[in-house]
Amino acid sequence: MVSYLTRIFGLSGLDMAEDVVQDTLCRALQMWPMHGVPDNPSAWLRRVARNRAIDLLRRNDHLRYFTPELVHLLGLREDLPGETPALEEEIQDDQLRMMFSCCHPELATEAQVTLILKTLCGFSVSEIANALLASQDSVEKRLGRARKLFRLSGTLVEIADASDITIRLEAVYQAIYLLFNEGYHGSRSDRTVREDLCFEAIRLALLLSEHPEGEKPKTHALLSLLCFHAARLRGRVDDDGGLIQLEIQDRSTWDRNLMERGFQEAGIASFHCAAPTYEDTEWAKILELYDMLYRLKPSPIVALNRAIALGKALGPEAGLAELRKIPDAARLKDYPFYPAAEGEFHLLAGRPAEAGKHFEKAIRLARSRSETNFFGRKLKACQLGAGGPSRLPAG
Repeated sequence: MVSYLTRIFGLSGLDMAEDVVQDTLCRALQMWPMHGVPDNPSAWLRRVARNRAIDLLRRNDHLRYFTPELVHLLGLREDLPGETPALEEEIQDDQLRMMFSCCHPELATEAQVTLILKTLCGFSVSEIANALLASQDSVEKRLGRARKLFRLSGTLVEIADASDITIRLEAVYQAIYLLFNEGYHGSRSDRTVREDLCFEAIRLALLLSEHPEGEKPKTHALLSLLCFHAARLRGRVDDDGGLIQLEIQDRSTWDRNLMERGFQEAGIASFHCAAPTYEDTEWAKILELYDMLYRLKPSPIVALNRAIALGKALGPEAGLAELRKIPDAARLKDYPFYPAAEGEFHLLAGRPAEAGKHFEKAIRLARSRSETNFFGRKLKACQLGAGGPSRLPAG
């Protein structure tokens, strides 16, 4: 709804679009319990939002000049002949279109991704901070700068040429991946897996791959990665919603169609899906791919996953040594899987007491109940003096 309204108002009307949607949802909370959920909830929400938007337009001095045209657009949900922006013709999906529009060239990539996650993906500030390994204060500042830029732009169409799409792809890639990741392993939800977010990310990646300017190797690589991970969704949780370690997942529950699609489009995730058992996983080849990935895009998270793969390939002591070498490791201080990786390698090396200290820290940093329970099980294994391989980020 925000994407639809902002396409009409322009990004300078982003605040207005969000206010309209919030008012509409509040109205639904008031009306639906009394009168029942409409037969077509989406149509009801769209109609109420349209009426509220028209009401606000007629009161807004800044948009008064454009009000007749905008009211017409809201009524028809079509652009007037001869005034269709290039992006409207190039990308036919409101949300993906808005993702590109949010990638204003005057904003840093992280600010672009922050705006996309907040405005179009519904992430809270804390979820964005967790996803980007940033403080909530810095996220708030990025959002403030972005909104100020769009309020001052005073334009209704922000992308006038399809060539602009290419230079904005990187931020769109990041936003789609982080949207999927929040569904795959949510940071602030009691639900271990949110399939709706995962498949929405896949839908957007697929739409992007079918676009002339988006049909690039990196797009297909992203889509492949998402398909491989989504193929394992059913095997990742038990009947109570708890996480299941990779090595004991029932691989017969994995989605073969998604795996086939993934093979058509990858790398790292393909080796996990191709392995008939956990023990048969080709960690050495996975490590080679992480080496390549880190050279292309070094980051603390990639370095962490690479260290885990190295430890799986070369042994726990090598893994621990690599964890200590991670550049800018301070950015991982609140990331629970960093101490969990240390705990796992100590456990595999036969030091359960030392491992337990790291899993206790992981529990303190856990972002959801499922993570707390998962690390708690590992801590119990340490206390019993036993343990085995665990599902860590590289898996």
